[in-house]
Amino acid sequence: MTHPCLTCGACCASFRVDFAVQELEGCGGRVPCGLADPITEHLHRMRGTDYRSPRCAALTGKLGDKVACGIYEWRPSPCREFEAGSDACRQARLRHGLTQPV
Repeated sequence: MTHPCLTCGACCASFRVDFAVQELEGCGGRVPCGLADPITEHLHRMRGTDYRSPRCAALTGKLGDKVACGIYEWRPSPCREFEAGSDACRQARLRHGLTQPV
């Protein structure tokens, strides 16, 4: 059975993703530097998530159909900590018209 997140992607197109600079590959972490923008000296943001209609630059595919994270193994901590089926997940799904439960 396919994991429901692989047909959703709503979270990757709903929220700002900020993380500590130490998570960048150039600072000892694994998040590719080219996919993040500096916010402060200590904070970076995934590129594409700071727009009125956000969409993470690492997200591939079509929301609600077939999606994937292009850096899944190297994604930042907010993405690792996000829970499928949580209130935030349900809100993101509703925002994109994906009403079926995860």
